[in-house]
Amino acid sequence: SHRSRRPPVNSPRRMNTPPSFLIADDHLVVRKGLTQILRDEFPESHIREVADATELLQTIREFHPSLLITDLNMPGKPPLEMIQQARMLLPGVPILVLSIHPEDVYALRVLKAGASGYLTKDSASDELIRAVRTLLKGKRFLSDNLADRLANKLGGNEPAETPLHALSDRELEVLRGIGKGKSLKEIASELSVSINTVSTYRARLLEKLGFSSNAELVRFSDEHGIG
Repeated sequence: SHRSRRPPVNSPRRMNTPPSFLIADDHLVVRKGLTQILRDEFPESHIREVADATELLQTIREFHPSLLITDLNMPGKPPLEMIQQARMLLPGVPILVLSIHPEDVYALRVLKAGASGYLTKDSASDELIRAVRTLLKGKRFLSDNLADRLANKLGGNEPAETPLHALSDRELEVLRGIGKGKSLKEIASELSVSINTVSTYRARLLEKLGFSSNAELVRFSDEHGIG
């Protein structure tokens, strides 16, 4: 009968295939911990690890994972730019950002840059596995807090923006560099722009935040967990 026909050869069989994971973090202990959590849950999985943004983007070209799990602050590239490039190289592959930064600083920016989920590093391992399983099913992963914020934003009910949310991505990157004690020259090199451009961003930061010195920018950066 027609009912007993076999499905076409190209029908999806993703759930039967062990997932593959690419873990990007510059701390060995974090990478090993993540690998162990994933191995316990997905014993057959194939896992690769990288330690910086350059290695990450190179590895993506030869290894096409089911899921990329990456830290936000990776040596070699500004965070949001790294996410955007990884997204371009991995169309259709979910990207989970695991970061020390509080959600209210980076989560919405990271999702806008192309990530599929955001977790803070103090999340429990079962929360991580819940995120991984959700993303492998092709859905986005949002914490309850982040889902509420997105819903409020879309519904126009978001509370008045803080000065932090008024900053552009580039202004935030410059603030992050200043917060880490980097010179304008170092920040310019990291962002691949001129020192004059960084000076302009710094001037905008001072104006938007109502500050007059780098010391105030450093303190603000510390208070908001940006560095």
